[in-house]
Amino acid sequence: MKNILLTLFSSCYFFVLPAQEKSLLVSPSNSTSFIEFQRMQTRPAVAFNRWEDTLQKQFENKGLKWPANFIYIRSFKFDSQLEIWVKNEKKENFKLFKTYKVCALAGTLGPKRMEGDYQVPEGFYYINEFNPRSSYHLSLGLNYPNTSDKILSDSLMPGSEIYIHGSCVTVGCIPLTDPIIEEVYTIASYAKEKGQDFIPVHIFPIRYNVEKSVEYLERLTKQDIFLKNFSTSLEDAFNYFEKNKQLPVVMINEDGKYLVNDAPVKKAIVKIVEPLTVVKNIIKHRVRNISDANSAFHQGPIYPGGTESFAKYLDKLGYEMHAQLPKNYKKTYVQVQFFVDKDGVPVNFTVLKGLNEEFNEALILKMESTMENWQPALLSNQPVPKKLVQTITVDVAK
Repeated sequence: MKNILLTLFSSCYFFVLPAQEKSLLVSPSNSTSFIEFQRMQTRPAVAFNRWEDTLQKQFENKGLKWPANFIYIRSFKFDSQLEIWVKNEKKENFKLFKTYKVCALAGTLGPKRMEGDYQVPEGFYYINEFNPRSSYHLSLGLNYPNTSDKILSDSLMPGSEIYIHGSCVTVGCIPLTDPIIEEVYTIASYAKEKGQDFIPVHIFPIRYNVEKSVEYLERLTKQDIFLKNFSTSLEDAFNYFEKNKQLPVVMINEDGKYLVNDAPVKKAIVKIVEPLTVVKNIIKHRVRNISDANSAFHQGPIYPGGTESFAKYLDKLGYEMHAQLPKNYKKTYVQVQFFVDKDGVPVNFTVLKGLNEEFNEALILKMESTMENWQPALLSNQPVPKKLVQTITVDVAK
C-alpha cells in the first residue's frame, strides 16, 4: 500500500507541476507586469478597455470582488457551456460568476487520444499560454497532453495545441465568440497578474446533474466499459466540487487513471477492466512477463529509421488491413497496445479498441510478423521495457 501511495503522489506531482511551461508567444520584460504587457498588445488592450468596467459592475452586482485572485474554469461538452468560478482567498469557497455558451463541438464525447481525431480533450488541465495574437482572435492554451493523456493516448501522435479561443470555429478546441473570449481572457489575465500561475480548467463530457445529459452518456457508454470508467472518474471530481465548492485533489496512477479525493466507495473501487482477460475481442499472442514496464526512462524506444519510418509502417499496415474490414466499413481506427522489451523486441500486443475478434486477431498477427525490432528505451544507459499505445488508421491509400 505504501508503494501505491508513493506512486500516486508522484503522479500527482507531475500532473500539477509541469516539467516546462509553454512560453508566451511574446514575452514581457522583467520590469513589465503581466497586465502591463497585455495592454501593450492590440487585442488585449481593446478587450480590457471594452470589458473592464462592465466586468467590475457585474462582479459587484453578484457581491464579488474585482478582480478575482483565483479563478476556476470548467466546461461541459454535450451541454456546450463554459463556467467561470471565482474567489479571493484560498480558504474561501468558489462562487459562480458566469456561464457562457460554447459555440460548437468537434468530435463526440470521450477523451482525446490521437492527433487529428477532432476530439476536445476531457480531464483536468490548466492554462499554460496566453496568446494575444491568436489566429482565432485571442486564445488561452491548455496543457494537453497531461500526464494521464501521455499514458493513455497515441504514443506517436497524441495531438497538441488545444485552446480556449475566439472566432467561433473549432477542430478540437473550445470555441467562443469574440466578445466572450475577450471577457474570459480579461478575467484570466488579472488572475495571473494576481499570482495564479496555474489556472485550472476541467473539461467534462456532460453536466452530471442534468437528466437529459446523463441519459445520453449512459447510452453512449453502455457498450464501452473503458469510456464508462473514464467518465466515472470525471464524475467524482464534478460531484466533489458541487458539494464543497473547492477543487478536488486529482491524482494519476501508473495506468493513467484519475483518482479523486473523497470519491464514494462504490466509485473509488470501479476497476478498469483488464482487456486481456475480459473483453473477447482483445487478443494476446507473443507474450512475455514484463513487470517493470512503467519504469522511468531517459530515452524512449526508437523504431528503425526513426519516427518517420514508423509512421510509414503504420500507413502501410492500415492500407493492407483495409481488405479485412467488415462490409459497410470504409475506414476505422484501431488502438493497439504493445511493449518494447529490453532487447527491443515488440511483444504483448493487445487491441484496446477494435472491431470483431477475427479482424483484431488478423491485425495482431500482421503486426507481430511485420514490425521490426526497436532500439529499447534507456534509463541511465541501461535498456528498460516500455509500454506503447498506438492508434492505427485503417483506410485505403490516399
